[in-house]
Formats: sequence, structure tokens, C-alpha cells
Amino acid sequence: MAENGEVGTIIVKDVSRFGREQVEMGRLTQVVYPSLGITFIAIQENINSTTGEGMEMLPFYSIFNEWYAAQTSKKIRAVNELKASQGRRVASAVAYGYKKVEGDKEQWYIDEPAAQIVRRIFALCLAGKGPTQLAKQLEKEKILTPTAYFHSIGRKTSNSMPVNVYGWRENTVEHILENQQYTGCTVNGKSTTVSYKMHKVIENPKEGYQIIPNTQEALIDENVWLRVQELRKNKCRPTKTNRKSLFSGLVFCADCKAKLHFYAAKSLKRNQEFFRCANYKDGRGSCTIHFIRDVVLEIIVKEAVAGLADFVRCYESVFLYMQKRKCGEFQKKRQQELKLSMESSRKRIADLDKLFSRIYEDNVIGKLSDERYARMAAEYESEQKELLEKVREEEKQLSEMEQKSVDMRLLLQGLREFTDMTELTPIIVNKLIRRIEVHNPEKKHARKSVKVDIYFTAVGLVSLPDEQAIRKMMEQMQSASQLPKQLTA
Repeated sequence: MAENGEVGTIIVKDVSRFGREQVEMGRLTQVVYPSLGITFIAIQENINSTTGEGMEMLPFYSIFNEWYAAQTSKKIRAVNELKASQGRRVASAVAYGYKKVEGDKEQWYIDEPAAQIVRRIFALCLAGKGPTQLAKQLEKEKILTPTAYFHSIGRKTSNSMPVNVYGWRENTVEHILENQQYTGCTVNGKSTTVSYKMHKVIENPKEGYQIIPNTQEALIDENVWLRVQELRKNKCRPTKTNRKSLFSGLVFCADCKAKLHFYAAKSLKRNQEFFRCANYKDGRGSCTIHFIRDVVLEIIVKEAVAGLADFVRCYESVFLYMQKRKCGEFQKKRQQELKLSMESSRKRIADLDKLFSRIYEDNVIGKLSDERYARMAAEYESEQKELLEKVREEEKQLSEMEQKSVDMRLLLQGLREFTDMTELTPIIVNKLIRRIEVHNPEKKHARKSVKVDIYFTAVGLVSLPDEQAIRKMMEQMQSASQLPKQLTA
């Protein structure tokens, strides 16, 4: 309106009501408004730009108002940091599938109608469906989107009612699948803003998240959530016929480690569909064919799963003893080494921060030359960068090692489900199998054979012992007082 000549005077109660950003306020009151012939009046401070009254004090008012805004921002951030340090929830938004009850601001309760949709999304993902397929299916079944659902129950939301109330988006499904809070925990520190002046959201690295367990009832079992995250890393592309294999996204080349693509065409019958190395490229690529038919792979995997399921059903304590003996002591020692190394690296990083401050002060007061300061600062910065990278890598290794106990529970659960059904399903496959590696075909006795390595969740490659080895391990367990005598009868 001002630029269109519709305004002659702008009057505010006081300068703080006009703005709290000194650069922009100075530009408007000293450049823009005078050039447009507009009078600016602030009643409380007795400022009038036409008469010049109070204008000399305007920059100081602006500075103090901006300082007040900065202090308020610091106080709010400090309160949030304190709440987070006490293990309390910081974010005010409630995830789809949960709700708040009046009078209880921080606690989340299950919103059953939405919770059923969340559980179904995770179940369908375990069954092999990706976010795009899930979004299409939810729209086809006329399931309200989260925003539309919130409007339908009168829950406040910042988003307006969508035109298509059933139009699920791929990123909405992805956000649900990636939300760890469905396992019953609270996640703080996922994002921040540049400053109180710039509200651009900055996503923090996952290593910096603060996770507080058991803050609300879980919608999704932690084992299921972790397996879904693993499946999301190994995305599989759909075929032109939209047919998928039970093992899509899990099959890799034993030599070049690339994925084996699943091929299904209208001209191919079900027993002709096959996997082939992505780097083969009809003989022009960097790898050999590594070919296997889907039905053959299914037979191989089913036999391996059935063998492991039978063994665990009969000798579960022996199986657990095997795994403990295989990596127990080494894993404990490695975990301790990683924790000590991380602690030492973090202490050195903190010491380097202090050294930075010290040499800066010495340089300012003249005790340290500019040349010497620049060389020392570069050395400290390089060392700190290496240490930060080392800590990130060690945190990742420690997280993977700690996850194995969770994966073992998921493996045993999947084996029991297979024993009850005796058939492979996408959900069972995705619970049991981490990776399948196919070797290049070998010709033996005028027939080609393909070696297949099946890496199970938590335990990797499994070699089942014979009766003599089982008996020996049971004796070892008994002697170590790890197995009651009646189990060896």
C-alpha cells in the first residue's frame, strides 16, 4: 500500500510493535519511507520522522528491542534444552496415531483409529510394499490422510483441509515408516533453526538425537521398526509387469556385491522369472551373469529356513550357545574398546576447543604471532575433524553391535512363525533374511549348479552341527552350569 501511494502516515504504539530487527527497521524508517514521502510516528517514544523529533534515538531503541528478542530466544532454547536433559518431550506436535488428553500436555495416548492405519502401513512394508505402492493402496481403500483425519475429529492442525482427502503422498508414508517414536520412545533434537531471525529448519544428524525410551505405549514393536529401516535401505524397483519376487531387494552378487535385478515379462512364465547381476548388462558389463531362477531360489531358501527352524525348535538353547560362543566374548571386548576410544576422543575434542580459545587470546594480546597462530589453528582443526569422523564411525559400529540382540529376537520370532505355517511369506522372509548372495554358475558333471549364501538376521551364515557336535556342546553347557541336567536326557 505504501509503494502504491495509498499510505501517507504510519503510526505505531511503540517501536517494538513495529519491529525488532534493527537493520530492516533502519532501512524502512531512514530510506524507504522518506523516499515515498511517508511519515513514521511512534507514540510511546515520541518519534516523528517529518519533524525529526526523536529520530536520533531510533537506532538505540531498535538495538534494545532486538537484544530483547535475542534474549527471549536464548531463554526459550535454554528451557527446551533443560527439558530435554531431564528426559522430557520437547516437540509439541503429536505423531499421527497418538493423541493428547486434556489436562496432560506432555503424555501421548494411543488414538486407536489412526493407530490401526499405522500398524497396517508397517505390516504392508514388511510384506514388501514400498511408500508409493502403500500410498496408492491407502487412496484406493479411501483411507483419510492424516490432515483430513485431524480435521474430521476436530483436532488442531497447521495444514488446511486437502482437496483430495484420500490423496496419500509418498513422503507422508515415508515419514510414518521412519518415525521411531512409534516404538514407545521420545526423540528430541531432530531439528533446529538458524536463529531467532531466520526460521529455516536445519535437520540434525541422527547421531545427535536424544532418545528417551518407554515414554508412551508402543504402536510398533522395536524389532519390526528396525527391520523396516533395514528394508528401506535396500529398495527394489518394480518390474514392468508389476510382479515381484519374495526376495526382491535382498539378492546380491557374491563377486561384485551389486544387486541382482528381478526380471519378469509377459512373455515369461512364472517358472521362468529370474534374477541376474545388475553389472552383467548382457555381457558388456563389469561382471559375469550370476543367474538364478526365482522358483529355484525359493526352493533353496525354503529348505535352508526349514532346516534352521527345525534345529532351533529342537535345540534352541544349543543354537543360542553357538551364537554366544561365536561372537560373545569378542563382541563384549570390542564394545568395551569402542566405548573407551569414544570417551578418549571426546575428551580430546573438548581439550582442542579450549586450546583454540587459548591460542586465539594469545594472538590477540600479541603473545603469539599471526603466522604461528595460523599454523597451530590449522593443526588443531585438522586433528579435531579426524576425531569427530572417528567418533561418528565408532558410534555406528557400536550401534550395529548393540542391535544384534534385538535382531536375534526378531529371528527367533520369524522362525516360530514359519514353523506354524511352513510356507514362506514376504513378512517372514523380511524378518529372517538379511541378505542372499548368488555365486556364478559352475558346471559339474555336465550340469550347472549355483552356490547360494543365505545371511540370516543377527547370525549371518549358519552351518548346522551334526549329532556328535550337538552332544559335545550340550556337555560343555552342562559343565558350565548353563543347561539343566534334564535337557541332556
